[in-house]
Amino acid sequence: MRDAYHEELDSIGEGLVEMARLVGSAIGRATTAMLDSDLKLAETVIAGDQKVDDLQHELEARAIALLARQQPVATDLRIVVTSLRMSADLERSGDLAQHVAKLARLRFPERAVPHDLHATILEMGQLAQRLMAKAAEVIVTKDVDLALQLEQDDDAMDTLHRALFQHLMDDRWKHGIETAVDVTLLGRYYERFADHAVSVANRVVYLVTGEHADELQQDVQPVTGVEGA
Repeated sequence: MRDAYHEELDSIGEGLVEMARLVGSAIGRATTAMLDSDLKLAETVIAGDQKVDDLQHELEARAIALLARQQPVATDLRIVVTSLRMSADLERSGDLAQHVAKLARLRFPERAVPHDLHATILEMGQLAQRLMAKAAEVIVTKDVDLALQLEQDDDAMDTLHRALFQHLMDDRWKHGIETAVDVTLLGRYYERFADHAVSVANRVVYLVTGEHADELQQDVQPVTGVEGA
């Protein structure tokens, strides 16, 4: 019985990794759809969010069943409760990727992002994908140092977000109010996506140590270039 119980706990972790990989891919593809005005790609991202939602519902059902049947305590209880919270972060990340794709669809065949902001939006999309890839790695490895890095890695997203806003406020802005609103929303979507990746990593810190990430922050160097992102 205990073997089956721990296998079920492991399967919940595997589901979280799958969710993280799905939403990381989704934000990358949504960014491409946005910048290339690719309607077909946008539609695949929008439709694909249902799989993320289904995975979250499945994980919630498993976790609640474990709570009811096994009444876990100590570390096992922390695993179940933290997994529920991580699944919520990842589901919301999928929604944000879907929002990007829906904006691409809304403006098709035009492009929501003016040419002079393409590089910034591309960088934000790539960084969001790398952060989520690192969050997935943290779920697998339970590497606390790597998890703590994400907080500092996220500073790069905040810097890009500020630069985007400054561009919008520049007197030389010539793309109109509608485009300004679109770009503002995009910036917010990427910024929130990155925050959810950090939240997932911070929850792993709590899972492993029983302490919150802000209590354990170390002087680690940000490394945003994750292999395989």
